[in-house]
Amino acid sequence: MAKIKPGKNASKKDVINQKAAVLFREKGFSSASMRELAEAVGVEAPSLYNHIGGKSELLQEICFKVANAFTSYLDTTENMEESFAARVEHIIRFHIRMMLDHFDEVYVANHEWKHLKEPYLSNFLIQRRGYEKRLIGLLEGGIAAKEFKQTNPYVAVLTILSAVRGLEFWQQHKKNISSRELEDDMVNHLLKGITK
Repeated sequence: MAKIKPGKNASKKDVINQKAAVLFREKGFSSASMRELAEAVGVEAPSLYNHIGGKSELLQEICFKVANAFTSYLDTTENMEESFAARVEHIIRFHIRMMLDHFDEVYVANHEWKHLKEPYLSNFLIQRRGYEKRLIGLLEGGIAAKEFKQTNPYVAVLTILSAVRGLEFWQQHKKNISSRELEDDMVNHLLKGITK
């Protein structure tokens, strides 16, 4: 019987989660089956249950892994002794790198979170709203420090997050542009709109 091969620097559970993220992105959480996941991993479906509790558990782990990565980076960035503009730039760059390097997981967290079961659904939404409020706080700090134009900080955060999320289209139709050039150009376009 085939066994799950751990990847380079990845456990068997990590391999299952990564394959699940690809499957959930391609088919949607509701349409993806454990049989399909087992095929993607290369094992019989019953042996998957030696490593996971089910589809819902996988979705929960993917969504919170992404949410926790963003929250952890924001914790670090908020405490930097740099300008508000520099801290916002760090966050934008982190969002872009997450979209480029962990696209499947971020896509699932952005689109399939609604299938989380309680209490995970409520916890995920609380964490997401809290994250957005903290980003708005950084923008408000930058406005008060006269680093940013007088603008509605909620709209600025919405614009930044929506623009980065738009990288889903770039992932689907990768144009002739390096990821570094893409990151630098996006940061330039997003920050020039709010920096004096």
